[in-house]
Amino acid sequence: MPINAEPQQAQGNTGPITVVIADDQAMVRQGFSALLAAQPDLSVLGDAADGIEAVEVCKRARPDVVLMDVRMPRKDGLWAAEQILTADLEPPTRVLMLTTFDIDDYVYEALRIGASGFLLKDAPADELVRAVRVVAAGEALLAPSITKRLITEVTARRRRPIRNPELEHLTPREREVLDLVADGKSNAEIGADLYVTEQTVKTHVSSLLGKLRLRDRAQAVVFAYENGIK
Repeated sequence: MPINAEPQQAQGNTGPITVVIADDQAMVRQGFSALLAAQPDLSVLGDAADGIEAVEVCKRARPDVVLMDVRMPRKDGLWAAEQILTADLEPPTRVLMLTTFDIDDYVYEALRIGASGFLLKDAPADELVRAVRVVAAGEALLAPSITKRLITEVTARRRRPIRNPELEHLTPREREVLDLVADGKSNAEIGADLYVTEQTVKTHVSSLLGKLRLRDRAQAVVFAYENGIK
């Protein structure tokens, strides 16, 4: 389930959403490229067959979104994602990880380093297109089978969480919102639960992300589980 509001245009972008596809299988790259290029609001700038090439292409093309396969030769998608996300590209490139596995420690690690979400490669075509739009708009997205179950299993194998002192900077309402974000709820769903407007929820989410120094909602989910909120 996407943890986001309805997708909008890429942040700060008035033209088409630009995309790079990184996957070691040529047929996957070609198929995804044809699918995305057929959309009037999307433009494919290039592709890559391994992690090193993915970093090079993204630094050169500066796409809004890179679809990044987890397992690739030379350097994998996690390495490539971290290089891209720490390169301070302007405008920033957001990473949407692709995998054939719905339960994988790589998911947790990808979200920890700042990927905007995960999607299974066998997702329907319309779901892939929507995922690109969601991530380009600055939101986060997790495939339905990769939500709470995965993060619970992974964090359960780590040491007992220690409450981060930065939590004390949150207001009680922001703590409530963080708890609901960690449940994978959209802004509209959170607003309905708390009897406030969707815009009010967006304000709370923006505030708590700033206070906790988190990149986006995906990292907020990981933070919540790491710190024993969920």
